[in-house]
Amino acid sequence: MTTQTPRMAPTASPTLEGVAALAGVSSSTVSRVINGSPQVTESAVARVNDAIAQLGYVPNRAARSLVRRQTQSIAMMIPERTAEFFADPYFAEVIQGAAMYASSTDYSLTLLIESEQDPEKTHQFLRRGNVDGALILSHHSASSAYLELSRTLPVVFGVRPPGEFDVEIHTVDVDNVAAAALATQHLIDRGRRRIATITGPLATSAGRERLHGWRDTLVAAGLEAIASEEGDYTPSGGAAAAERLLAGTTPFDAIFIASAQMASGALPVLQAHGRHVPGDVAIATIDNNVFSTSTAPQLTTVDLHTSDKGATMVATLVRLIEGAHIEGETLIPIDLIERESTSS
Repeated sequence: MTTQTPRMAPTASPTLEGVAALAGVSSSTVSRVINGSPQVTESAVARVNDAIAQLGYVPNRAARSLVRRQTQSIAMMIPERTAEFFADPYFAEVIQGAAMYASSTDYSLTLLIESEQDPEKTHQFLRRGNVDGALILSHHSASSAYLELSRTLPVVFGVRPPGEFDVEIHTVDVDNVAAAALATQHLIDRGRRRIATITGPLATSAGRERLHGWRDTLVAAGLEAIASEEGDYTPSGGAAAAERLLAGTTPFDAIFIASAQMASGALPVLQAHGRHVPGDVAIATIDNNVFSTSTAPQLTTVDLHTSDKGATMVATLVRLIEGAHIEGETLIPIDLIERESTSS
């Protein structure tokens, strides 16, 4: 005769009702504690939390979201051309920082690249309650199209939109004037006196601000802002701008270049024209990424801590969603990293 081993009844998962019974409170009180309601006494909060710990109860986040009308999702919106997005490591670094921070919260991060054919489609997605908040990350003024969205949805911008507006906005960025000044002052401190620049696109706020930082630093040192050529934040744009500087009649012994991508394109042009770096021309730039470390010589640069920017954007947005008061602008600290392109 075969003896069958009796099946054990599955262990039931802890329930909200079980927590309420153990804590000696109502189920509605447990729900209020879980959702952070201030309308619960400290002793009741302590008993509920003790019961949750003892039972190993995990709140049903889907149910919580329904009660609070939240999706537990936030969007990272990129209003840039797809080709530019994939070519620029800046976006990858911001997104990496944002994703790592979001993973430590209750929120999921959704990446959206604005439709080039129909931008309104992505605007509608955000307006229709699909996310609890949005992060807007762009080099360009396209981000200003999302100003109106911030009237009805928590929004954090990675670059301050241009112009004047009558809606409160929240921005996480770096001080681009200070970053350019730090790089330019380093060139001055290395004994350079004729410092040209290759700017970013002057249609962008960062491009204009970095130009101002270069110029203001030279003026403060009693030096002339001798030559400026506009680039486009790409290696090819940096190379073309370097060719224009070399074709001019103004001699220079250093260049502040507004991005490491452009500097990586400008460097071989200088070398091809017989200009030794740093002996003949020193280079200081902005962005500590693969473009600043894969050249020979490697590039002195201002580290914008771009990954930290992404994390701070998410942290700021989560606090806004949860009702905290946040100052309008948060600035990420910057540092100069000296490498061979400015060494003696």
